[in-house]
Amino acid sequence: MKLPTLATLLGTAVLSAAIPILAANLPTEQALLTTPPRVPAATGRDYPARVVVKLETIEKTMRLADGVDYHFWTFGGSVPGSFIRVRQGDEVEFHLSNHPGSSMPHNIDLHAVTGPGGGAAASFTAPGHSTTFSFRALNPGLYVYHCATAPVGMHVANGMYGLILVEPAEGMAAVDHEYYVMQGDFYTAGGHGEPGLQPFDMAKAIREQADYVLFNGAVGALSGDQALQAEVGDSVRLYVGNGGPNLVSSFHVIGEIFDSVQMEGGSVRNENVQTTLIPAGGAAIVEFKLEVPGDFLLVDHAIFRAFNKGALGTLRVSGPRNTAIYSGKQAETVYRPEGATVQQLDTPVPTAPVATSLNDQIRLGARLYAQNCAACHQPDGQGIDRAFPPLAESDYLNADTGRAVDTVLQGLKGPILVNGQGYNSEMPALRLGDADIANILTYVLHSWNNTAAQITPAQVAQRRSALARQ
Repeated sequence: MKLPTLATLLGTAVLSAAIPILAANLPTEQALLTTPPRVPAATGRDYPARVVVKLETIEKTMRLADGVDYHFWTFGGSVPGSFIRVRQGDEVEFHLSNHPGSSMPHNIDLHAVTGPGGGAAASFTAPGHSTTFSFRALNPGLYVYHCATAPVGMHVANGMYGLILVEPAEGMAAVDHEYYVMQGDFYTAGGHGEPGLQPFDMAKAIREQADYVLFNGAVGALSGDQALQAEVGDSVRLYVGNGGPNLVSSFHVIGEIFDSVQMEGGSVRNENVQTTLIPAGGAAIVEFKLEVPGDFLLVDHAIFRAFNKGALGTLRVSGPRNTAIYSGKQAETVYRPEGATVQQLDTPVPTAPVATSLNDQIRLGARLYAQNCAACHQPDGQGIDRAFPPLAESDYLNADTGRAVDTVLQGLKGPILVNGQGYNSEMPALRLGDADIANILTYVLHSWNNTAAQITPAQVAQRRSALARQ
């Protein structure tokens, strides 16, 4: 019989000694995973633990936009995937299960892992199977995780990404609210808003021509009844990720300045930041305190992505006004840059073209609509989901043309219901003459399957006079 060599015995001893490094005598906890925008509570520990994470990959069809569905590939059944929270020094025992109904194998690459592939090779999981691996959370920060099964881009583009927070050993300062927001770009066979179940378009993804750029996986996921909530005086911490797969996010909250930003989710902290860049596969932690009430819009400040592709959310802040910080509109007057003296000169003033027929009204109204209305309500009258209501086939518009005239004359603020969808934005009054308003409304009412009613300058003048007497 061949006796083991000293080197073999030493090697065995070293291996035996190495195994307990990831099997230390630590207290065991089951990780609490949350769906976006919720965040698990802080660990509250000043010691490391063995944290067991159980995450399932699920392929499921969900809403992408109103009337538009998409077959997402998910971690935990949501896009982004479940939020994971551990502490620096924790041993994480990770169980990945792939639902038996899945069509593809999946795995997970956690950017918080120190090890080849971030755990991807160790977690490669066929449908109907589970795998387990462990890692030590060495570095504090906010990290992206994503599927890394080939073709990697396709798995990520279908929604397979999320965030894992590794709290620093000393913990994090308490805040009133923590929220989970993650941006992603989506590539569909049909164009933006085209209804039905839309399949993934690989050619568009390779060209980086996104049809949708979204927060939390759907148009309006953070708007309306699903808006983030806070009160004046509250402190807010947003854990913001960017799953990509392609686009960089210019993350901004309209009407707020970030008191601090942990750039790229790391330890470097910047202060008094207006907009922060978040690369694909990256994250940031932003914090701010709320001084005034109102709706604060979360946007990707590559601004067409916000108002035309869906990267738009709302933080709704309730509480008392603070006019020492923000007054709101204090006055509105007519602006004549040429001065009052010029106005008194007996000089002919150019007049707008006069419509002499219904066709003239529609033609002139189309031009005025493009100049004054199309940016919000869109050239095709479809509006912007949960931001600006549609004018096409609008029950609100068609039900009362007098109310429509009043809206253009004096603006509109507050909640309204259009075609069954709630909107709560603000439309300013349009400083236009009676004929121009009549032409715009006549054009709109004769477009997009509306009622084909005609509005005359005399009707507008009558409504203007009635409003002045109120």
